[in-house]
Amino acid sequence: MPNIRFTAVAAAVCHLALAAPAFSAPPENFPARVNSLLDDLGVPGATVAIVEKGEVILAKGFGVRSLEAPEAVNADTIFATGSTGKAFTTAALAILVDRGLIKWDDRVIDHMPDFRMWDAWVTREMTVRDLLVHRSGLGLGAGDLLFVPRSDLSRKETMRRLRHIKPATSFRSGYAYDNVLYMVAGQLVEEVTGDTWEVFVQENIFNVLGMKSSTVSDQALIASENRARPHARLNGPIRGMGDQVPLDETMAIAPNAAPAGGLAISANDMTQWLLTQLGKGKMPAGEDRLFSEAQSAQMWLPAVLQPISPAPANLAAAQPMFRTYALGWTVQDYRGAKLVWHGGAVFGSLAVVALLPDQDVGFYVAVNSEEGEMVRGLLYELLDHYLDLPMENWPEKLHDFKVARQAAAADMVAAQLAPTSDASGSGPLLPLAGYVGEYNDPWYGTISVREEGDVLEVDFPHSLGLSAKLEHVRYNTFITHFNDLGMEPAYLTFSLDAEGRVDRITAKAVSPIADFSFDYHDLLFTPVAAAN
Repeated sequence: MPNIRFTAVAAAVCHLALAAPAFSAPPENFPARVNSLLDDLGVPGATVAIVEKGEVILAKGFGVRSLEAPEAVNADTIFATGSTGKAFTTAALAILVDRGLIKWDDRVIDHMPDFRMWDAWVTREMTVRDLLVHRSGLGLGAGDLLFVPRSDLSRKETMRRLRHIKPATSFRSGYAYDNVLYMVAGQLVEEVTGDTWEVFVQENIFNVLGMKSSTVSDQALIASENRARPHARLNGPIRGMGDQVPLDETMAIAPNAAPAGGLAISANDMTQWLLTQLGKGKMPAGEDRLFSEAQSAQMWLPAVLQPISPAPANLAAAQPMFRTYALGWTVQDYRGAKLVWHGGAVFGSLAVVALLPDQDVGFYVAVNSEEGEMVRGLLYELLDHYLDLPMENWPEKLHDFKVARQAAAADMVAAQLAPTSDASGSGPLLPLAGYVGEYNDPWYGTISVREEGDVLEVDFPHSLGLSAKLEHVRYNTFITHFNDLGMEPAYLTFSLDAEGRVDRITAKAVSPIADFSFDYHDLLFTPVAAAN
């Protein structure tokens, strides 16, 4: 590459040219494009916000809030934003750093003496920063069943149970995404300030930024009339295939998980967050700051390399050369530009928040269904437009990739459940009464297996009303049919001791592409009587 030197005059002229206002409209016919995708992909509703150089370019709703009651989405309709809310948790901590109440590299136990991980050394060395960057040694999604699909556990009790989750790798040796340590971060806010995470975020972020429609809890979300209801496809061979149907809003993730992804935000409100982020903490109106520029730099500072899987040829243009995780943000390259972003997923809703710091542009896209190809595809189209790159029809390409992946997964499930020619599928190896009892996993808690007529049923008391009928598959393995259709089916396998009694139950998701939050494979139940 040639080494080009600019004179001082040329550099100054270049700087002035780059600093001059040049607000860009969204892509041509963008509203029509969004509406077309809603129809083609069967998505009920969407919301989009775009900001550039301190100005709101677009804040608009599309489609309907619910298939059951089709009121139109507008710019004040709130959508569940999932893990994009992790950046709000790190911003809350940044405010505490600015106030001198904590430091990013403080040890967690110095603020919460009852905090424990599986390993005593990790407990002693874990810092506030470590809570936020997915390098704790926990496996992907470890502990998510403490809040999926509901829970009677408090945030503090959830934190207490972390000591029973075995690590998958050594501390700080690699990247594995988790949610439970963001719950710990939320509890840290409460321990330091005396206010719950919900109160602190509402009063110190939402109220300060004028985010008047947005909510910090599921209760507040459901109480809002102008909200997008969640939808999913549940009646096909695997989740994501079949008919689009509304989900039961009361079956959402538990409140203990809110710091990891419990916010609902409108397009209008999100513009204020985008502008503040691009302003490095400076709020849109006036010179006041939400957090200092120093803390903005910390939150965007890469801490851990993320692995990158090879992309199919037709998606390769969007594949980054590097991807890192900072404090509640992914930082990577996108086709030569620096991209700071985070996706979000809760059952029946998807979102993405993305920033191009060098171009001073920010985006928010959310839908009230699980069509990720629309969220990611629109993001890529917006990135390409504002980077002056050719359009690629990303939603269609991503949809084709998803359909092929789902079809392959459905074939695998069908093969697993196909009748066998041997005696393995003829019936359970024990009488049904032989499986009945209470079983405990140290971090999840107790389940109860009972006999109801000629079938087994299992209750999950900590998951507030969750139960499942068990259908025999082969030998001592059963498949769950949950009363909550939003739960991924699981295989439960009962293992026997030398006397032919159940001595453990293991589990795994039926679908090979189930969301990682269904971390059934981390469970190991043993009989309560034996444990005692």
